[in-house]
Amino acid sequence: MQWNLRMRAAERGIWKSLEMRRLLAEAGLEISTGKMSMLWTTTPTTLRLEDLEVICFVLNCTPTDLLTIDPAAVSARQTRIVKTSNGPDDVDNSHKVTPRLGRNRSLPPA
Repeated sequence: MQWNLRMRAAERGIWKSLEMRRLLAEAGLEISTGKMSMLWTTTPTTLRLEDLEVICFVLNCTPTDLLTIDPAAVSARQTRIVKTSNGPDDVDNSHKVTPRLGRNRSLPPA
């Protein structure tokens, strides 16, 4: 996903995160300076729907205006399918998950 908060804010004449934070507070969403900085500069990993609703209200937009799909990222995550010699399709096991055993940890059950 691509996060377009700054672009949508600029379209509304909002150029600074401090100004956006003030507008969000006026709409009932108090955001810390650190969280506002994160929303302003990076793509958030999590975002409450209630917060998204207030952001969309302030910017007079929809969630689809703020979030756009990045097709390259989606295709990079797709699982590669490999044809086995027996005939049926099988998942490529080159990215097999192995447990990491830290200090003083027991082995998983057999």
